[in-house]
Amino acid sequence: MAPFPSGLLVLTAPLGALPRRAAAALAEAAGVVTGPLYVHLQPGLRLDGPAPRPAAPPPAAALLRALAALYAAAAAHRGLDVRVLLGHGHRLARPPRVLLADGGAGDAGPVRVALRELAAAAYGCPPGLPALLLSGSDGPEALPDGSGAELPAYSDVAVGGTFDRLHGAHRLLLSACCLLARRRLLVGVADGELLRHKVLRELIEPYELRAAKLREFLADVQPAVLYDIVPLGDPYGPAVTDPELRCIVVSEETRRGGEAVNKKRIENGLAALELFEIELMEDPYHGHNEEEKISSSSLRQRLLGTLLRPPRDSPTLLPRPYIIGLTGGSGSGKTSIAQRLGQMGAFLIDADALGHAAYLPGSPAHGRVVAAFGAEILNKDGTINRKVLGAKVFGNQVQRLKSLTDIVWPEIARMVRERIGEAGAQGKAVVVLDAAVLLEADWQEMVHEVWAAIIPEEEAVKRIVRRDGLSEEAARSRLRSQMSDSQRVQQAQVVLCTLWEPEVTRRQVSRGPLPTARERRGGNGSSAAGLPPVGSAAGRDGRRRAPRAALLTAFRRQVEKAWELLQQRLSRAPAGPPAN
Repeated sequence: MAPFPSGLLVLTAPLGALPRRAAAALAEAAGVVTGPLYVHLQPGLRLDGPAPRPAAPPPAAALLRALAALYAAAAAHRGLDVRVLLGHGHRLARPPRVLLADGGAGDAGPVRVALRELAAAAYGCPPGLPALLLSGSDGPEALPDGSGAELPAYSDVAVGGTFDRLHGAHRLLLSACCLLARRRLLVGVADGELLRHKVLRELIEPYELRAAKLREFLADVQPAVLYDIVPLGDPYGPAVTDPELRCIVVSEETRRGGEAVNKKRIENGLAALELFEIELMEDPYHGHNEEEKISSSSLRQRLLGTLLRPPRDSPTLLPRPYIIGLTGGSGSGKTSIAQRLGQMGAFLIDADALGHAAYLPGSPAHGRVVAAFGAEILNKDGTINRKVLGAKVFGNQVQRLKSLTDIVWPEIARMVRERIGEAGAQGKAVVVLDAAVLLEADWQEMVHEVWAAIIPEEEAVKRIVRRDGLSEEAARSRLRSQMSDSQRVQQAQVVLCTLWEPEVTRRQVSRGPLPTARERRGGNGSSAAGLPPVGSAAGRDGRRRAPRAALLTAFRRQVEKAWELLQQRLSRAPAGPPAN
């Protein structure tokens, strides 16, 4: 049976049974639905009884615990888009294409009929949708534990966050807000300067996309609340000036932020907000260099080395050898990545080395460069003095730099094509073009995939100062004369980051079944997940730091992950004729 793009799962077990039943139900549903999985909770409903009437459980502590269990169970299935519905009587953003019920719902025939009737009454689903019964869980049913204490209610509620790649912890936080708010929910979404120090900020989704995902999720979950979604350019936003707000929802991690909001409100002559705290959701799959809680930064780290967008499909590119264009700014660790890829079997082409060859006497570019910039750039032996040439170019950067690159870049591209031809003649499957100016020179037309190495500016500055002996100011000037990491990421199929020391990126680079790589690792290629090892420490930003040995392993895994996933892609693609 082909999977369905969306589905509606009806759970009728008592709320107290959900923590035990959620994992099994979602695991089975994950094999049936590839897109949004809506969950309708109606404890005690008999689907094999009279025509079911939709009803939502009351906003109580037991419901909040059930939500936590469901979203925690959903975290085990990456990509499963679970949305637990807290209201009904509206059409859903992605109408369900299949209906599901948990095991023990009753006789199959009447249950399927009742499922269709309930879906039609609650969410306007069309008749005739496929209705499937899940196998359910073994063992005695848990006794109802009652709804527990009622949650407090507030007319207007506020919450803030980055909300990047809306995950289970976000969904629990937002669902709690929906249960508390009777009229309006103000959602502040971090943007601009607030993202500056975020881990892998270049991979954060654009504000417009994050806001759209929030709006769709909230409208699906509880349409009765008014949603006000605004960008946050500072830590406070409208929460410190809005007199109608009564409550702010925080996590253990953001409680101090909520207290800071209240301090500002009091300074502004407004009443302090009630703080409603949600527990952090533990991530059972976090790696050594990831946070223990479910977090967007960990999800972004897991994107490193994976395919972010489809490879280029150009009639001018032969299928083999498969060409990777590796690029990155100064201090990005690009060279370390290239070396690791070479060790794993890639044919390396160093564009910088070819650039040096392009200036040699006798090369097609040599005479043209001398003609353009004068004989004073020559050494006594006729070679070009790159330092003198650089002073001339950067004295009038815009025009003179273009004059130089118009001469040199086409010559380097010609030599690159020659080297690609040599790789094809040798039967090499993968070529890596290591080129800092890959995108600026439009050489991405020569490659199937662009791999971008990125690094925070502060770390790049430290590396350049240490490596090249430049001042911090000179290092920053060099970086700002280059394409930004955000611009590179926008054009990259794969992103790698050497923030965790040179060895850390190696795992990013090498993702897919390559026996020789596995033999070198001495394992099955899967990354170990668990608590940080003994000896880890907190950095200045308060994040846990793994020991250097763990960081080196993380780099290796990052690079190897990218390489292994590439091998998987190549194994599924036709080989085609070798390049001439």
